[in-house]
Amino acid sequence: MGENYQRMAAGDWYLPDDPQLAADSARRAELCARYNAPGPLPPEDREAILRELLGEVGDGVRIRPPFHCDFGHHIRIGAGTFVNFGAVFLDTAPITVGADVQIGPNVQLLAPEHALDPDLRRAGWERGLPVTIGDNVWLGGGVIVCPGVTIGANTVVGAGSVVVRDLPAGVLAVGNPARIVRVLGPEESGPGR
Repeated sequence: MGENYQRMAAGDWYLPDDPQLAADSARRAELCARYNAPGPLPPEDREAILRELLGEVGDGVRIRPPFHCDFGHHIRIGAGTFVNFGAVFLDTAPITVGADVQIGPNVQLLAPEHALDPDLRRAGWERGLPVTIGDNVWLGGGVIVCPGVTIGANTVVGAGSVVVRDLPAGVLAVGNPARIVRVLGPEESGPGR
């Protein structure tokens, strides 16, 4: 395992030119191409590809293609989660999605962070910061979750929002940058509750 791969795995700054990273990326590209292939694919085949691609897939997870990621094996998705069309999960660090999460179309979960210093950025330095989505979160269409962000359980993030800071459990957040607009009460839980 190369030095840059070890640095990435440790959450340190690294250069993404490591042979192991290239091999992992090639593996991901092949699996994503199979998963995203046009035409019908039996559900059990799609599930088998997901289980090979991702680090952990809970029961009843549904991800509509196309789905894209950096490596795949840093992604863990809890049972009953639904991911709509066009998701991009850049997993240069762990991305953890809880159980029963609803993810709208074209959502991006972004772990990579690039250097602010222009010389370091030009040289290609980056690092990954973990992204964590709690149980029963709803991310509306087009939401972007930035590196190092944690979103607490039962939180709703409005469509098109950009989440740059942690959000606590049980709130509604909207905007760019996403701001908490209110705490969600039990009466907003849905039908029959």
